[in-house]
Amino acid sequence: MKNERMKTLMINERILFNTMPVPVKQAALNLPTIALVGRVNVGKSTLFNRLIEENKAIVSDIPGTTRTSNEGDILWRGESIRIIDTGGLTFVEDVPFEQDIVTQTEKAFNAANLVILVTDARAGIQPQDRLLAKRLHQSRKPVLVVANKIDTTKLETSVSLDDWRALGFGDPFPISGASGRNLGDLLDRVWQELKTQKQHPKSKTEFDAEPMRVSIIGKPNVGKSSLFNKIIGEEKAIVSPIAHTTREPNDTLVIYEDQPIIFIDTAGIRRKAKVSGELETMGIGKSIETMRQSDIILLTIDGSESLSSQDMQLGGMIERHAKSVVILINKWDLADDNSDHKRHEVERMVYSYFPHLDFAPIIFVSGLTGYRTHQIFATLKHIWQARHLTIPDTALQHFLKIATYEHRPSRGKGTRHPELTAMRQIDTNPPVFELFVKYRTSIHSSYLHYLENKLREQFDFYGTPIILKLTKLKR
Repeated sequence: MKNERMKTLMINERILFNTMPVPVKQAALNLPTIALVGRVNVGKSTLFNRLIEENKAIVSDIPGTTRTSNEGDILWRGESIRIIDTGGLTFVEDVPFEQDIVTQTEKAFNAANLVILVTDARAGIQPQDRLLAKRLHQSRKPVLVVANKIDTTKLETSVSLDDWRALGFGDPFPISGASGRNLGDLLDRVWQELKTQKQHPKSKTEFDAEPMRVSIIGKPNVGKSSLFNKIIGEEKAIVSPIAHTTREPNDTLVIYEDQPIIFIDTAGIRRKAKVSGELETMGIGKSIETMRQSDIILLTIDGSESLSSQDMQLGGMIERHAKSVVILINKWDLADDNSDHKRHEVERMVYSYFPHLDFAPIIFVSGLTGYRTHQIFATLKHIWQARHLTIPDTALQHFLKIATYEHRPSRGKGTRHPELTAMRQIDTNPPVFELFVKYRTSIHSSYLHYLENKLREQFDFYGTPIILKLTKLKR
């Protein structure tokens, strides 16, 4: 009997995953791609930021700063080119994440139409440069070598061309990623190379719908990168049990039912007292910045552990920035008891810890197995529609009349009993409403919470905060 039940569960699980919607990576279908590769500390991330005109990648003198490949778009001559920044290679096996970075680098130059091998003109050609050049020859990809960190004409004339020619890719292109020297000429060369391959730079696809930005936020080691990989359908982020493996946000654009979604994996956020080192501080800063720029947050909690004060602090930060939220209870496959009864018990407990996020749906998932990650897509689309919902003034006036009749407004600090005279919607994404209050009266905060819940209940503001602004009428 037990075996039959297990067999049924396996069949149901197989049906569940086979019917899972498959997102489409738009970037791979749209733009020609170049990849920046090189050993550690040759300035790839500085060059990447300069070319995309954005401080997206973390830049530091610490070797191995970049781990997971970064992607961005270069705009040149009015057209776009996709660029991938990869981690620095050492070709030393005992260096942390070296094999993962090698794998990501190989994926990047295999996906690229043109590879740019970045070298350090000041340090000269090193053994790692030669090893990487050998691998690139085996890939049969077109390669352009750049000699970076050439900030002056004097330094350019001192470079020994013979050392670079020995790599087998011709003369190096002298540039400076830090100052921008010769980058216009470099992009002209890239443009010409892509044209010879009939890979013309293109205008980016204009979507019928506005892309939604969705960030995966949580403390370290809750499984954000595993979830990110499962959601986008690709092993893109490096996953390990080491805290702060992910150092900087990296994003991927996917399409779900004609809706473009930018998913962003972020570095784990923890208290300042526990933060170790400059790179983690910079990574946390970028995670918070990414959260502020996002529309929807996937607040990820480790389902195999108890809720912590850091989880609650993150929930408060998200609420203060008026973000829509989905609470993901990750690692649910590791829970001792994952029955429906336990699930409902956990839901009640989570809402008791996050009363300010009582509007947020909860999904129990597993980044390791992909359990229920397909539910995230439909939930996000529902929330996105709610964030853009507009209610006519007449409907709001009727709503206010019924709501105040059912529950009379409670008094705040004013001496007179409050009276709400009118209501209108003044913004969306998130929805913002203006309430007009009678002169010399005030509304208690509990009554505003009552109105929020009534609005959400009547007009389906699913998974999104509602902002109520009070305007006192003149005498």
